[in-house]
Amino acid sequence: MGFTFDLNEAEQFDEKDVLAAFRDEFYIKKGQYYLDGNSLGLLSKKAEQAVMDLLGSWRKYGIEGWMEGEHPWFTLSESLGDKTAPLIGAKPSEVIVTGSITVNLHQMLSTFYQPEGKRTKIAADELNFPSDIYALQSQISLKGLNPEEQLIKAASEDGVTLTVEDIDRVCTDEVAVLLLPSVLYRSGQLLPIKEITKRAHEKGILVGFDLAHSIGAVPHQLHDWGVDFAVWCNYKYMNNGPGGTGGLYIHEKHHDHMPGLKGWFGSDKEKQFDMAHTFTKADGAGAYQIGTPNILSTAPLIGSLALFEEAGIEKLREKSLHQTGYIAAFVEKELQQFGMKKVTPSADEDRGGHIALQHPYAAGICKAMKAEGIIPDFRAPDIIRLAPAAFYTSYKDLYEAMQLIRRIMKEETYKHYSNERNVIA
Repeated sequence: MGFTFDLNEAEQFDEKDVLAAFRDEFYIKKGQYYLDGNSLGLLSKKAEQAVMDLLGSWRKYGIEGWMEGEHPWFTLSESLGDKTAPLIGAKPSEVIVTGSITVNLHQMLSTFYQPEGKRTKIAADELNFPSDIYALQSQISLKGLNPEEQLIKAASEDGVTLTVEDIDRVCTDEVAVLLLPSVLYRSGQLLPIKEITKRAHEKGILVGFDLAHSIGAVPHQLHDWGVDFAVWCNYKYMNNGPGGTGGLYIHEKHHDHMPGLKGWFGSDKEKQFDMAHTFTKADGAGAYQIGTPNILSTAPLIGSLALFEEAGIEKLREKSLHQTGYIAAFVEKELQQFGMKKVTPSADEDRGGHIALQHPYAAGICKAMKAEGIIPDFRAPDIIRLAPAAFYTSYKDLYEAMQLIRRIMKEETYKHYSNERNVIA
C-alpha cells in the first residue's frame, strides 16, 4: 500500500477518516493503545446510556416493563435481531438476539444434526475454537454415537490457515453438518463462506458458521449465500460488553423446523402466556430462543447497533482493512528482522479484522507491550493478535503503538518478562 510509517502520514489519515468522530463515542483510557477489540470491544457512551435507560424502565415500570417503555423487554430480542440483520445480510425474520455462542450452537445442532443412514458425521476443522468443538462432541454423544468416530476435522497444512481443498476433503457423503468459523481466531483468516456453502450444499451437507470474529467487522450476505445457520457473540466488534447476549441466524427455508431445544420464549408471542403444555413455535428465528431474555446483558446492544446504523458496516470494513493492512506492512518492513512472522493472509478478501503475529516469545512480548500501554491479545502457544477497531482506533495511535513494538523487539525488552501466559490470555 506504500505506507511511509511516519507521524505526518498518520495525521493525514486521521484528517481524512470519515469515521474519526466515532472515537469520541467510546471510553478510551488515556495513554493506552487498545488493540484487543477482537476479544472485547470498548464501552461506548450510547451503550452505557442504553443500560441506564433499561435500568430506568425497571425502576419506573416494574413488571410492566415487559410491555411498556421505549424498549419493551418482551420483544427486545426480536427488535434487536431486526437491526442486526443488515450487518450479516439476513432478513429480519432470520435473526434473533439471544443466548451465547455455545448455547446457540447447541440449539442449532440439536435442531439440524439428525444422523440418519450413512450421514452420521459432523465436519469441523482442527483450528476451531475449543468451545465449538466441545459442543459438537456433546451433541454427537447425546445421539448415542462416538465423537472420536463421528467428528472429523479438516487438517491445516501450515497450522494456522485452511484452504477450500482442506475443507473439501472432510465433506464426504457421510457428513450431515459442516460447522466452521467465518474467521479463524488464531490467524485472522477469513474463509470464503459463499464458496464453502455452495460446495457443501452440492454434496447434501447443511452448513453453519461461527461469526464471532467477523460480525461487526466484516459484512456478509448469509441469506443470499444460502448459509443454513450461524451463531455469534456480541462482545467483540459489536461492543456489547463482557458476556453480553449473543445471537443466531437461521435461513428462512428452515423456519418450519421444530427447535431441538424447546423453551417458552420460542413460543408464538400470542400464545406464550396461555401456559399450555403444547408448544406453538414462533414463525422466525425467535422460535429458537430458549429462556427468558437477559435484558441487562442485552441492553448495551441498543446503543451499539445505533452506532453501526450511523457508521455503516461497509465503511467500517474499509477502514478496518486499511488499518490491518498498515500493521501487516509495518511487520513485513520493520519487524520480520526480529523473528516476528505475520500468519494472517495478505489479500483483503482473505483477512478478517485482526492481524496475527507468530514469535517463539509471544507471551513475553505481550507482557512487554502492556507495560508500554499497548493492549494486545495472546493465543497459545506463540500468537500475538492485534486488532484495530474502526470505530475508535486512530491512525496516530496505530503509528505510536507500532513504533513502540519496534522498540520492544529491537531492544529485546520482552526478555525481562516470563514467556508464560497469564490465567486469562
